[in-house]
Amino acid sequence: MADLAQLTAWRDALLAARYQGIRTVEYDGKRVTYASDAELAAALADLNRKIAGATERISVVRIQSSKGL
Repeated sequence: MADLAQLTAWRDALLAARYQGIRTVEYDGKRVTYASDAELAAALADLNRKIAGATERISVVRIQSSKGL
C-alpha cells in the first residue's frame, strides 16, 4: 500500500483535475481517464477512506491490573 504522502498527492491531483473539469489525470508516469464525474468522485472517496485509515489514532486505552489475590 502507498504511504500517506503518496495518497495525499494522488488525492490532490484528482481534486485539481475535478475542479478544472478535466477527466484525465497523470501521475507517476501513468495516465487515467475517468468516464464520468461520478467515477472520479468514487476514486476520491476511496482515497479519502485510505487516508483516514492511515491517520486513525487510538482514542481510548484501558488498563486492567490485579494484585493476584
